Amino acid sequence: MRVRKVCPEGHVFYKTPGCSSCPRCEAARKPVNGFLAELAAPARRALEGAGLTTLAKLAKKSESHVAELHGMGPNAMTKLRASLEKADLSFKKN
Repeated sequence: MRVRKVCPEGHVFYKTPGCSSCPRCEAARKPVNGFLAELAAPARRALEGAGLTTLAKLAKKSESHVAELHGMGPNAMTKLRASLEKADLSFKKN
C-alpha cells in the first residue's frame, strides 16, 4: 500500500508507510563525483549514516562490517572494492 507523503521541502510523493525518503530530495543530495556518486541511494545513506564518507575511513573497516550495513548489496560492495583498489587501498583485514 502506498501512502501520500510530503517532505519538509514540500514535495509530494507516494511511498510505503515505512519509507520516508523523498525521491526528489534524494536526487538533489546525490554527489556528482567521488565514490559515493557511483552508489545507489540506500548504499550511500548506509555509508553516510556510519560516517564512512571517505575512502580512507572506509579502508579502516572490514569488508564484512561494511557488507552488514542495511542498504549494502553485492553491487555496492563490488563498486566499493573497485574504488578502494583504484585509490591503492583495501578493506581492513579481519
